[in-house]
Amino acid sequence: MRSFMYTIKAPVGMHARHAGLLVKEVGRYQSAVTFAKDGRSVDARRILALMGLGVKQGDLVTVTVEGEDEDVAATQLKAFLWTNF
Repeated sequence: MRSFMYTIKAPVGMHARHAGLLVKEVGRYQSAVTFAKDGRSVDARRILALMGLGVKQGDLVTVTVEGEDEDVAATQLKAFLWTNF
């Protein structure tokens, strides 16, 4: 299992467009990916669950990746978040 924390920098936080991009990116991996904020954890493959976290600019999220390709997935998800969020 790999996990890392990331502070959302996007001024609009995680709205529908961003959440959709994230779900698409997570779908590239076999590993299970979860996002957690304020004690709530959701499956990153579910767009409505991600939007339900209410992630705003400046919020700290914890990303957990667990599975066969967790090392690659965690590294690439960090880069994806840095570029898009």
